[in-house]
Amino acid sequence: MTASTRPSAPVEVACDESGSEGDKLVGGSTDVFAHASLVVDTRTAVETIARIRVEARSPATEVKASVVLREQNRRVLEWLLGPDGPLHGAAHVHLTDKVFHLTTALVRTAAVGDAALARNAMLLGREAVTRIGEDAWLALLGAFNDLVRARTPEDAVRYAAHLREHLRGLAEAARDTAVASLLGRIALGLPAWGAGVGGVVAAREHVLPALDPIVPAVAAVVAFWGAEGRRVQVVHDVQAALTPERVAHIEQMAQSGALAGIRFVDSRTDPRVQLADLLAGAARRIASDALAGRPDPDLAELIRPYVSPSSIWADPVSWELIGPGDLAQRHTGEAAS
Repeated sequence: MTASTRPSAPVEVACDESGSEGDKLVGGSTDVFAHASLVVDTRTAVETIARIRVEARSPATEVKASVVLREQNRRVLEWLLGPDGPLHGAAHVHLTDKVFHLTTALVRTAAVGDAALARNAMLLGREAVTRIGEDAWLALLGAFNDLVRARTPEDAVRYAAHLREHLRGLAEAARDTAVASLLGRIALGLPAWGAGVGGVVAAREHVLPALDPIVPAVAAVVAFWGAEGRRVQVVHDVQAALTPERVAHIEQMAQSGALAGIRFVDSRTDPRVQLADLLAGAARRIASDALAGRPDPDLAELIRPYVSPSSIWADPVSWELIGPGDLAQRHTGEAAS
């Protein structure tokens, strides 16, 4: 179906997120970002929230994910996510492993093509942890994250120096390995990042337009709900990160013309968005626990039908529990040589 023959009435998709810390991707309070979207009518959402409030014995006027995540309310969560619940077949969750997302951004500075981006990022992450340890690898990524987020010329120069130091250590440890040339290309790209805040801004706009996980997540919403020629009206909890520039980039990423617009609402006034908040919060906790090696197999099985195959994820063990399809088959392309 072409854009000219799309149905005129867009589908309204209610959205909310959990784990958002903007473009701070390491050293924060969460390791996973989850974005939930759903298509349910207002009446269903009102009835669902009312049932949760009663069964969870919650006096709150706005029920948050923390309520259904309490152990004493597990049966409520199982019903909400289960095949007899109101979300089955009507919801979608996009997950982002923040460390992997930042790693792909670092690899992108080496001008690696999209086809090889994820595979090179996976290779670099595994090699780095093996060679220098997880703490040192996170420190390197933290230096890169600080550089990307620099707000003054002095900060940009300082963070660039920190990153160079970390990269030299990793390059020395990874000598004669498959990632050596990739590290060299990353190092070559650093002069622009060290040229003051102007250079950082220019480089960021060029290679890192989607660093905040909400950007690829909303693009995935548009792609999923906009399939088969549908137009999508996103109804989102108030989110300052979705600037006009980022919305334009989302439209570019979706490449379908399916986005009819984004309307922001207060979640307290829209029960559909409250329901999306519950799903996002539950998905983030379940995915984070699985990523940390302490999975809840029953909850992982319940969340799996909602998880987007386009989620930004690299860990095969946790993905086998929570994700659809074979993770290895998603990351195609040539590895670094």
